[in-house]
Amino acid sequence: MEFLKKWKPFVLIGVDIILINLSYFFAYYFVFKDFMPQEQRYFYLQHIGIITAIYISMFYIFRLYRSLWFYASLDEFLFAVAGCLSANLLIHLYSRIFETNIPENINILSGIFTVILVVGFRLSFRVYRRIVIKFSKKNRNKEQRVMIIGAGAAGNLLVKEMRENEHLNYHPVVFIDDSKYKQGRIITGVKVCGRRQDIPKIVEKENIDTIIIAIPSIDKKNRKEILDICKNTNCKIKILPGFDEMLNDKVSIKSIRDVEVEDLLGREPVKLDMEGIAEYIENKRILVTGGGGSIGSELCRQIARFKPYLLVILDIYENNAYDLQNELKYKYPELNLRVMIASIRDRKRLENIFEEIKPDVVFHAAAHKHVPLMEDNPSEAIKNNIFGTLNVAECADKFSVKRFVMISTDKAVNPTNVMGATKRVCEMIIQSMDRVSKTEFVAVRFGNVLGSNGSVIPLFKKQISQGGPVTLTHREITRFFMTIPEAAQLVLQAGALQRVEKYLSLTWVNL
Repeated sequence: MEFLKKWKPFVLIGVDIILINLSYFFAYYFVFKDFMPQEQRYFYLQHIGIITAIYISMFYIFRLYRSLWFYASLDEFLFAVAGCLSANLLIHLYSRIFETNIPENINILSGIFTVILVVGFRLSFRVYRRIVIKFSKKNRNKEQRVMIIGAGAAGNLLVKEMRENEHLNYHPVVFIDDSKYKQGRIITGVKVCGRRQDIPKIVEKENIDTIIIAIPSIDKKNRKEILDICKNTNCKIKILPGFDEMLNDKVSIKSIRDVEVEDLLGREPVKLDMEGIAEYIENKRILVTGGGGSIGSELCRQIARFKPYLLVILDIYENNAYDLQNELKYKYPELNLRVMIASIRDRKRLENIFEEIKPDVVFHAAAHKHVPLMEDNPSEAIKNNIFGTLNVAECADKFSVKRFVMISTDKAVNPTNVMGATKRVCEMIIQSMDRVSKTEFVAVRFGNVLGSNGSVIPLFKKQISQGGPVTLTHREITRFFMTIPEAAQLVLQAGALQRVEKYLSLTWVNL
């Protein structure tokens, strides 16, 4: 095998020489009913060396000896056809110029046979590989029978990869597509059997194990509608991310991920007006308390894009802060970044930091957020959320910070728990400070932020994976959700507003 790999180009050249000569034998037989008539043998032997050299040269120019034919795509086969046709055209010119006495119909037929033999020989590598993969998969555990939703380019590529990758245990069974034109058609050997409303009955009929949504361009509303249909089956559901998530990555099995809660929002992410944000962040000193947390870290990522003069991450938990520091240094090598390990309860430490940094803008994201834990530890919630916020706010006033943005919660509205009550007190502190201070204070209220620390979603997912039950605060409770980037943009937008005495919030979506 190693010998063949090392000498592969020369082996292919040898095979091509044989196939070129065979094509002439077949052409002679087709015309004269004889593999090599006596009267034509002299002319053939006189010129076959040059004819063969023309073919081999054109094959080399068209890269036929550098392709991996086990993995060849349509492009490689088109190159092979183009190489054969180009060589045949040059042989026609050679025959006319040098009067080879080889009949023109022989040259034409031999060209056709050369295309068939040369391309067919290379196609046999793909056929052999497909057979080997097919038999190797049969000898494994049961394959996952897959339904692919979306019979477009992405779905087509996924089917090809499932068939050609011997390490994948997927068997594409059926396509689902809403296009009337595609119904009943065969695409890459897989039939389009229905539309989205037909998914449940087709899953049962075809004994489907896994459903893959392969429509990168799908909008959030249609994605949620399809997911709502799919969740009524007992299948595993996977999804191909949108083009905005994949960026320049090629569509492949590696791109497929499990369905995330964000996919169930049923709306496009809210894009707030970013005008004016750069004006108060660019070339300014920015301090983010709780900068290592889920909201704080996303804030830091988005702030870094606006090229602040200095970005300071303040957090008591050094591991998250360290990870974020490495991430930002890698993505933004020119960013002037500092990490301060401190507690917002420590007034003296805060004053030292404010005196040294002299921040222009403060984003206050540090807080205890877990509702059940704060119910059991109310004193810690009061010390951290209320007195910690008071410390940061008073430092902002004392050291002439221009803007102060505090992250609050919808639980501060008519609070029914300790965490919500402490956040309501924090808002009252911010309101009071805003009336007497030159610093502009504003609070931003969030609902449940998907993927953030303290969100109920991770708990729900864990309870569901363990078979339930899913515990709720109250059977009539309504939950509102936003994504982390939306939350961070809301905070940045709040900082861009002029002095206001109201709270900024998103229009919520009920999940």
